[in-house]
Amino acid sequence: MSTTSKRWLSHFLPFTGVAAGLLLWWLATRGESVLAASFSPVETFKALVQLIRTGEIWPHLTASTIRVAEGLGLAALIGIPLGIIQGMNPNLERATSILFQFIRMISPLAWMPIAVMLLGIGDAPVLFLLTVAAVWPLLLGTISGVHAVDREHLTLARSLCASPLEIVTRVVVPSIIPHLLTGLRLAMGVIWIVLVPAEMLGVQAGLGYFILDTRDRLAYSELLAVLLIIGAIGYAFDAFLRNAHQRWDHSKH
Repeated sequence: MSTTSKRWLSHFLPFTGVAAGLLLWWLATRGESVLAASFSPVETFKALVQLIRTGEIWPHLTASTIRVAEGLGLAALIGIPLGIIQGMNPNLERATSILFQFIRMISPLAWMPIAVMLLGIGDAPVLFLLTVAAVWPLLLGTISGVHAVDREHLTLARSLCASPLEIVTRVVVPSIIPHLLTGLRLAMGVIWIVLVPAEMLGVQAGLGYFILDTRDRLAYSELLAVLLIIGAIGYAFDAFLRNAHQRWDHSKH
């Protein structure tokens, strides 16, 4: 097989998986019941076009995207500095390892009742849950990146009388960017999964809220359309971060 054929095949194969998934979806909803018809691909894509055309979905999509950005930003502000501090202080890392690993194993959604009791109903508990979900991949990715920094570079910086802040900003941070991008990608995947159930805490807009609304209205085709939107946006975010990681790797080689 020629190089061109292999390249075309590599681009074509992912679409065969999508086509197979659509075929299975169509076969699973071929029944004559009203419920099966509501879940059919044709009705779902009609509902998707309608939601986009009327603009009904845009306020919910905007609200969810803002919450994700805020949660990811807060998690980065907490996880990245803490990861650098821990990675550069082995004793501190050992002292906190059991505690952090213990807390990390608790599902972010398990904090939901406590978040509601402490923060009430609305955006605050949702933002708290998203931050809790995203902070661990960023923290662990940063620590792993600091461990991978060439120790000779650190020794050279110290020999040149660089201050701790200069060592962090000019040696450590540039060296750990690939690990940060990996951490961001993992954090985005987790936060996007937690988003929908978190938005069922009493907010008045968001994809999670809209899913509950479609369920209450028995608008099952719209419900599936929202699921398609969630999957598409999540895939786009992941593809963006994956491409950023690849571009950074290529720029260094």
